[in-house]
Amino acid sequence: MTGTGALIRLILRRDRLIIPLWVLLLAIMPITQTSALGGLYDTDAELQAFAASMRSTPAFTALYGPLLDWHAPALGVWRAGFVPVILGMACLLTVIRHTRVEEESGRRELIGSTVIGRNAGLTAALVVTSIAAVLTGVIVFATLAGSHPVAGALAAGLGYMLVGLAFAVVGAVAAQLTESAGGARAIGLAALGVAYLARMAGDTSDASWLSWLSPIAWGQKLRPFASEDWSPLLVFAVFLALAGYAAYVLSARRDVGAGLLPPSLGPASAPTSLASPFALAWRLHRGPLLAWSIAFAIFGMVIGSAAKAATDALGQNAEIREMLARLGGSADLGDLFIAALISIFGLAVSGYAIQAALRMRTEETLTRAEPLLATGVGRLEWAAGHLAFALLGPAVVLAVSGAGVGLAYGGATGDLAGQLPRTVGAALAQLPAVWTLAGLAVALFGLLPRAVSAAWVALAAFLLLGQVGALLDLPEALLEVSPFSHLPMLPGGPADLTPLAAMTAVAAVLTAAGLYGWRRRDVG
Repeated sequence: MTGTGALIRLILRRDRLIIPLWVLLLAIMPITQTSALGGLYDTDAELQAFAASMRSTPAFTALYGPLLDWHAPALGVWRAGFVPVILGMACLLTVIRHTRVEEESGRRELIGSTVIGRNAGLTAALVVTSIAAVLTGVIVFATLAGSHPVAGALAAGLGYMLVGLAFAVVGAVAAQLTESAGGARAIGLAALGVAYLARMAGDTSDASWLSWLSPIAWGQKLRPFASEDWSPLLVFAVFLALAGYAAYVLSARRDVGAGLLPPSLGPASAPTSLASPFALAWRLHRGPLLAWSIAFAIFGMVIGSAAKAATDALGQNAEIREMLARLGGSADLGDLFIAALISIFGLAVSGYAIQAALRMRTEETLTRAEPLLATGVGRLEWAAGHLAFALLGPAVVLAVSGAGVGLAYGGATGDLAGQLPRTVGAALAQLPAVWTLAGLAVALFGLLPRAVSAAWVALAAFLLLGQVGALLDLPEALLEVSPFSHLPMLPGGPADLTPLAAMTAVAAVLTAAGLYGWRRRDVG
């Protein structure tokens, strides 16, 4: 383990902005949801009625997990039930970033030529990620324990922390299996998806045992604020010990830069269909685009199927009706519910847009771009293939998510022909804000390539402003920094095209600036 401390300091320096942002953002979600629900429902009877309507809707159980109690803190933790999934993904990707990505780029071998232990890199990545997961749990506990039962706050904090730790070791195992960072991410994210589906199937069917196969469900089985049950802690302990041991054993059985699974070699010669920069970009981007599209189509259908039940539940609250009256009556409860969730879809799809735009930087740092540019391929021609997916890919993902919402909600209300185009249009209205973040990523790639992670920081900041800015009573000028604050509330609200055109122009300027910088700077 020689050199582990130095590598820990290096990781903390490299991720000094990204890790604190996602830790803070995810950790405050339970208390913000609890406070929001406590503010909307003043009496126990209203909370009980709301909880009963949510519990009777299978779509909500599938999305967030089982609702165990009707009190505000239990409802708040339940409403933030998707946050542990995001936390698990963040921990998983962080470990892979500082293990397999380091090997693929050649930095691991360079560092390994110094006085560094073989497992120092893996240990440092796990230590830093574990610190982040522990801090997330501590913040969850501290924010909830201030005004709610300590035992429930402790169960909630432990649940978040242990889910993060579980997927950190999953990422450590995935990093040993394949020689490519993309393959490791695919294995890790597939494991996360299977865990979520197992939790969903176990909570919505008679096969409740399936949920015991999912670390996500183990955190919920601690039952925060609902007669806490501490027995799942033993399951977590066994899983962490076995998976962590497996990661170190597998690491010891492979060469640096190699994976345990043999690489899938392609044919000796490429077909003519790949003889262009755009064809290569299609080859690189088609997998993520397909995965995002399928995932958001499913989420869209879940949201659409839940919209009618949520409308019935929210309609019983006088404050919600008054809020709609202040909006001028231009949107009914169903439109308001769908518009709020579609706005979250827009933020999430921005992550795909940034990922697709920054694929150019990945290709550059892995020295795969330079051999191509040494041929007759121009820089702008090479970049255009990646930009097509950074700009048009989000449109595809948003369109299928809107179609999923429209199909499910239109089927539930008996108005499929009317709802489908409205929800697809509402989803596509998010595109200018998504393009703004994609343009920022391109601008950073071209002008400040070493600072490309700032695009992720911007996305995290916009998500933070959108989710808790109003609850924290932040100044309006600060809230308007986010491009998502200027989007129309569709479906149902007035469709003002001026901010959409302005954001599209900003995105175009940022993209042009990035391409200009890319043409003039050195490769690498």
